[in-house]
Amino acid sequence: MRLVLKSIIYLILVLILYPSLTKAHFVVLIPDKDNVEAQQKEVKLEAKFTHPMEGGPNMDFKIIESGVWCRGEKSNLNWQEKKILSMKGSSKKVSMYMSVLNIKRPGVYQIYVEPEAYFEPSEEKFIKQITKVIIQALGMEEGWDQPIGLKAEIIPLVKPFSLWEGNIFKGQVLINGRPAKNIDVEVEYLNERGIKVPTDSFITQVIKTDENGYFEYAIPWAGWWGFSAIGEGGTLKGQDGKEYPLELDAVIWIRAYPKPKEVK
Repeated sequence: MRLVLKSIIYLILVLILYPSLTKAHFVVLIPDKDNVEAQQKEVKLEAKFTHPMEGGPNMDFKIIESGVWCRGEKSNLNWQEKKILSMKGSSKKVSMYMSVLNIKRPGVYQIYVEPEAYFEPSEEKFIKQITKVIIQALGMEEGWDQPIGLKAEIIPLVKPFSLWEGNIFKGQVLINGRPAKNIDVEVEYLNERGIKVPTDSFITQVIKTDENGYFEYAIPWAGWWGFSAIGEGGTLKGQDGKEYPLELDAVIWIRAYPKPKEVK
């Protein structure tokens, strides 16, 4: 009886002190520009693991593989690790990463990171989020709708670097190269403006893919939006020697531009 009571008290404390544990985590991969003009040859990149809509907490993660695909050729990225606070008022520090992409020729650049899988004790499973963002440089726009062969990938069906707020974003989810049917796609806004939501259910919005892995979402306002398709990736062995499910997520970040002031 005492054990049950202690478990209940512990659960209540967890829900009170850490309400965001039940919300979606996203690997955030953001460039400082998604349209590169002639005088802009350098793109700064940031990657962190957080709850975007809530503004934190930030969580530890490790990039194990990354790259940039442009016109059928792959190049590597050099990431610099930086320690940041997990959340305001906390002394705990976690890793985030920064890199610079030097633009050498016109084209569409598909940038991706693959993090190490992490174990989520509350769900008794591993989670890996393979994340990408797409930019165009110097006026050459072909290739934004082409897969780059990631194990988990969202293929945009709308040009991802020229979206207005209010546009419909459409994508197709591929897990291990196959359309992922009837799975959840979680959507969160990178909330750097302190936007408040009516209730917690608005923090993470959810769409279902159809039989061919397609989904659509109407972008309500300007800013960076993340889409995380929740797939299955087999199993991984835990430190205790047991096999646990691997959640294999395909994540893409897109930017919506504000409407011109002349448009009402």
